[in-house]
Amino acid sequence: VQLQASGGGLVQAGGSLRLSCAASGTVFILSHMGWYRQAPGKQRELVATINRESGFSTNYADSMKGRFTISADGAKNTIFLQMNNLKPEDTAVYYCSTSRLGVNYWGQGTLVTVSS
Repeated sequence: VQLQASGGGLVQAGGSLRLSCAASGTVFILSHMGWYRQAPGKQRELVATINRESGFSTNYADSMKGRFTISADGAKNTIFLQMNNLKPEDTAVYYCSTSRLGVNYWGQGTLVTVSS
Protein backbone atom coordinates (compact mmCIF):
# COMPACT_ATOMS: atom_id res chain seq x y z
CA VAL A 1 0.00 0.00 0.00
CA GLN A 2 1.34 3.41 -0.97
CA LEU A 3 0.00 6.62 0.49
CA GLN A 4 0.37 9.97 -1.23
CA ALA A 5 -0.39 13.06 0.81
CA SER A 6 -0.76 16.52 -0.67
CA GLY A 7 -2.13 19.94 0.11
CA GLY A 8 0.39 21.28 2.58
CA GLY A 9 1.86 24.73 2.34
CA LEU A 10 2.40 28.06 4.02
CA VAL A 11 -0.59 29.82 5.54
CA GLN A 12 -1.12 32.67 7.96
CA ALA A 13 -2.57 32.10 11.39
CA GLY A 14 -6.33 31.89 11.17
CA GLY A 15 -6.20 30.51 7.66
CA SER A 16 -7.27 27.16 6.27
CA LEU A 17 -5.78 24.27 4.35
CA ARG A 18 -7.17 21.02 3.01
CA LEU A 19 -4.97 17.97 2.90
CA SER A 20 -5.63 14.95 0.74
CA CYS A 21 -4.30 11.43 0.95
CA ALA A 22 -4.75 8.82 -1.74
CA ALA A 23 -3.88 5.18 -1.19
CA SER A 24 -2.87 2.88 -3.99
CA GLY A 25 -1.47 -0.57 -4.42
CA THR A 26 -4.45 -2.44 -3.07
CA VAL A 27 -7.80 -3.55 -4.46
CA PHE A 28 -9.32 -3.59 -1.00
CA ILE A 29 -11.08 -0.70 0.67
CA LEU A 30 -9.02 0.38 3.64
CA SER A 31 -11.19 0.49 6.73
CA HIS A 32 -9.01 2.59 9.00
CA MET A 33 -7.17 5.65 7.80
CA GLY A 34 -5.90 8.66 9.62
CA TRP A 35 -3.71 11.68 9.91
CA TYR A 36 -0.79 12.19 12.24
CA ARG A 37 1.67 15.04 12.53
CA GLN A 38 5.18 15.63 13.75
CA ALA A 39 6.43 19.05 14.71
CA PRO A 40 10.15 19.84 14.84
CA GLY A 41 11.72 18.30 17.90
CA LYS A 42 8.52 16.54 18.94
CA GLN A 43 7.10 13.07 18.69
CA ARG A 44 4.56 12.12 16.09
CA GLU A 45 1.03 12.58 17.38
CA LEU A 46 -2.47 11.65 16.36
CA VAL A 47 -4.53 14.25 14.51
CA ALA A 48 -7.64 12.33 13.47
CA THR A 49 -8.80 8.94 12.27
CA ILE A 50 -11.77 7.67 10.33
CA ASN A 51 -13.26 4.18 10.32
CA ARG A 52 -15.33 2.99 7.39
CA GLU A 53 -16.45 -0.15 9.20
CA SER A 54 -18.30 1.88 11.81
CA GLY A 55 -20.13 4.21 9.51
CA PHE A 56 -17.21 6.52 8.92
CA SER A 57 -16.87 7.27 12.60
CA THR A 58 -14.18 9.78 13.44
CA ASN A 59 -11.77 10.39 16.28
CA TYR A 60 -9.82 13.57 16.97
CA ALA A 61 -7.06 14.69 19.24
CA ASP A 62 -8.46 17.17 21.73
CA SER A 63 -6.50 20.13 20.41
CA MET A 64 -7.93 19.62 16.90
CA LYS A 65 -11.58 19.21 17.81
CA GLY A 66 -13.73 21.91 16.30
CA ARG A 67 -10.99 23.14 13.96
CA PHE A 68 -10.10 20.04 11.92
CA THR A 69 -12.44 17.74 10.04
CA ILE A 70 -11.47 14.38 8.60
CA SER A 71 -13.54 12.88 5.83
CA ALA A 72 -13.30 10.09 3.30
CA ASP A 73 -14.28 9.43 -0.26
CA GLY A 74 -16.66 6.50 0.13
CA ALA A 75 -15.78 4.92 -3.18
CA LYS A 76 -12.03 5.35 -3.03
CA ASN A 77 -9.20 4.93 -0.59
CA THR A 78 -8.90 8.68 -0.23
CA ILE A 79 -9.19 10.80 2.88
CA PHE A 80 -9.11 14.50 3.50
CA LEU A 81 -8.28 16.78 6.37
CA GLN A 82 -9.90 20.19 6.42
CA MET A 83 -7.97 22.45 8.78
CA ASN A 84 -9.49 25.75 9.81
CA ASN A 85 -8.36 28.49 12.17
CA LEU A 86 -4.79 27.29 11.91
CA LYS A 87 -2.35 28.28 14.60
CA PRO A 88 1.45 28.51 14.55
CA GLU A 89 1.58 25.46 16.82
CA ASP A 90 -0.07 23.46 14.04
CA THR A 91 3.16 23.74 12.06
CA ALA A 92 4.30 20.20 11.37
CA VAL A 93 4.73 17.52 8.78
CA TYR A 94 1.37 15.81 8.38
CA TYR A 95 1.38 12.11 7.62
CA CYS A 96 -1.35 9.91 6.26
CA SER A 97 -1.55 6.43 7.71
CA THR A 98 -3.47 3.21 7.33
CA SER A 99 -3.22 -0.39 8.35
CA ARG A 100 -4.11 -3.67 6.75
CA LEU A 101 -3.66 -7.19 8.05
CA GLY A 102 -1.67 -5.91 10.99
CA VAL A 103 0.76 -3.88 8.91
CA ASN A 104 0.94 -0.09 9.31
CA TYR A 105 1.62 2.06 6.29
CA TRP A 106 2.75 5.68 6.20
CA GLY A 107 2.85 8.28 3.50
CA GLN A 108 5.79 10.59 2.91
CA GLY A 109 4.19 13.53 4.70
CA THR A 110 3.22 17.01 3.64
CA LEU A 111 4.57 20.10 5.37
CA VAL A 112 2.18 22.62 6.87
CA THR A 113 3.68 25.89 8.03
CA VAL A 114 1.54 28.43 9.87
CA SER A 115 3.01 31.89 10.25
CA SER A 116 2.01 34.25 13.03
